[in-house]
Amino acid sequence: MSIVELDPFARFRLATRARIGLGRCGDGIPTTANLELQLAHARARDAVHGAVDFAAMAQRLAPRETVRVRSRCESRTQYLARPDLGRRLEPADAARLEGGPFDVVFVLGDGLSAAAIEHHAEAALGACLNRLGDLKVGPVVLAEQARVALGDEIGEGLQARAVVILIGERPGLSAPDSLGAYVTHAPKVGRMDSERNCVSNIHLDGLTYEGAADRIAWLLREAFRLGLTGVGLKENAGSAAQLPTASAPE
Repeated sequence: MSIVELDPFARFRLATRARIGLGRCGDGIPTTANLELQLAHARARDAVHGAVDFAAMAQRLAPRETVRVRSRCESRTQYLARPDLGRRLEPADAARLEGGPFDVVFVLGDGLSAAAIEHHAEAALGACLNRLGDLKVGPVVLAEQARVALGDEIGEGLQARAVVILIGERPGLSAPDSLGAYVTHAPKVGRMDSERNCVSNIHLDGLTYEGAADRIAWLLREAFRLGLTGVGLKENAGSAAQLPTASAPE
């Protein structure tokens, strides 16, 4: 008798990381499944409360120019309780932003998963830059305690035509290190979430760095052609990007 006949859910588990057909032990799930669930939950919590070593990241990105900024959140606890403060720059950091105009500025923000930035942001950034050689790209901004909308103020301060923020997504129990990319045309304080496009689930078991970069490059060029991003920009990037993007914050 095959394993599929013994376990009818086995074939489905080969195609997804979702927890299906775990079985039961009395009124609960089996011990192994319970322990795996607790481990996944711990990893998700670690991702949320972790910290990115932005100083080391700036060294690895050299000689490319980097700028370090932080939001108005003074602690991780405040960041989780006050999303509004994570959307605005510390005034002193906002005053330091100068330069431009640029076609695009990339922001690497910790968001809700430090692990996502540590594991994937540099590789995803490199793949994007390889596809945008004809554009004037500003300094890479490293943003601490960042929410998605923090990119709007950064892009406005650097006089960028568009901003791309690579940010840690809210961790789940199957992917604690998922990276998201949010593209906003003509960034400025007050932009709505419906005015940006999202490329999500960038991680080793999700969307590849190259696939994400293809989508981001396409979105940027279409944004410049049409003069917008968000719900008005429908993705049709060909074989490199068949799935639609969302327009939602992290």
